[in-house]
Amino acid sequence: MLTNEERRVVIYASAVQPTVPAEVTPDTPLEALNLNWREHDMPERERTRHVHRLHPYLGKFIPQLVEIFLRKYFAPGQTVLDPFCGSGTTLVQANELGVNAAGYDISAFNVLLCRTKTARYDYTRLRKEVLDILEKVRAATQADARQLTLWESDSTIVSHSETDDAYLREWFAPQALRELLTYRRMIKTGGYEYQDLLKIVLSRSARSARLTTHFDLDFPKRPQTEPYYCYKHSRTCQPATEAFKFLQRYSLDTLHRIREFMAKRTNATVSIMHADSRKAAFHQIDGVITSPPYVGLIDYHDQHAYAYHLLGLEDRRIEEIGPASNGSSQKAKKQYQRDIAEVFLRAQEAMPAGGRMIVVAGDRDNLYSEIAEMVGVEVEAILQRHVNRRTGRRANDFYESVFIWRKP
Repeated sequence: MLTNEERRVVIYASAVQPTVPAEVTPDTPLEALNLNWREHDMPERERTRHVHRLHPYLGKFIPQLVEIFLRKYFAPGQTVLDPFCGSGTTLVQANELGVNAAGYDISAFNVLLCRTKTARYDYTRLRKEVLDILEKVRAATQADARQLTLWESDSTIVSHSETDDAYLREWFAPQALRELLTYRRMIKTGGYEYQDLLKIVLSRSARSARLTTHFDLDFPKRPQTEPYYCYKHSRTCQPATEAFKFLQRYSLDTLHRIREFMAKRTNATVSIMHADSRKAAFHQIDGVITSPPYVGLIDYHDQHAYAYHLLGLEDRRIEEIGPASNGSSQKAKKQYQRDIAEVFLRAQEAMPAGGRMIVVAGDRDNLYSEIAEMVGVEVEAILQRHVNRRTGRRANDFYESVFIWRKP
């Protein structure tokens, strides 16, 4: 529920048609922004253009939302901070518009993904490496490939030293695991320059090759080893038994997406730090655009568990803010408010007076009015946004608020 003070600054869109991001300028009135895009207004191919779909990520905001506020509040050459950079949406969009960007995240996987999306590539060399490792894995795993059942145990498939991870043994069929581990081994031994990108191809392939249903790829609770009725495809489906087809598909898709972004990127800088934003000393910035983690909803490390196990990434889940594992009790919410406020206090110290913080959050528990007070910002406006399209199987409508805070 909004406070009386917040009701004064809530802005409802006066425009009938949803906003076209490219038409927004610094002079565009906030009340002219209609952020309630429907599927036909903004189809998935636009929301997941180029590197934004390099790897699935649950809970990210769409690039068009970021683009609007970059165009309104930031100029080329200025610097925007995202202290919860997640999959890198703010960083990528800022670069497209010539705005420097700094991103921080506690998740090693998120940092890897962001660096892969925003890195500079020699495309000829990149293509050669992506196709080279794919061919080597094909030669090593497909020449004598047999049709394996989920229950087959064959010690010749992979050595025990490569599969001493119980998670990997549990969540992947033997042939799929063999292919994934072969690809991983070749990343290390192949002398490739773009190893981070190859790791993202491997991770994305592993996500699809797990023993799970097609309609529950985000947080499967247990391995699926039997045929099942698939709500996504409206038919009986089989769990995956191989990974090479995914390695092949995502290798080509990754090359395509990187090349698309290369045509749009600018010389603006992007810096990405693997750090706890509650403790970070941010360098000088002009403002913030971010979508903080939700309280008691998502375990951000757990959604990419397969990547942590395959890639041996540092696990810092105990430092997550508001993880689902902590629940959403009043105690958890109060701690969440303190943690989020600490991050924004640090960000505010690095901003000039008059700088904006654009915070996108689904604030159904009305936590952000108190956070704003704790940070000491001026609540300039709150825009309500109906999210008409969500990933995953969601039965209910979803709303989020766009808080526009100003440093006094």
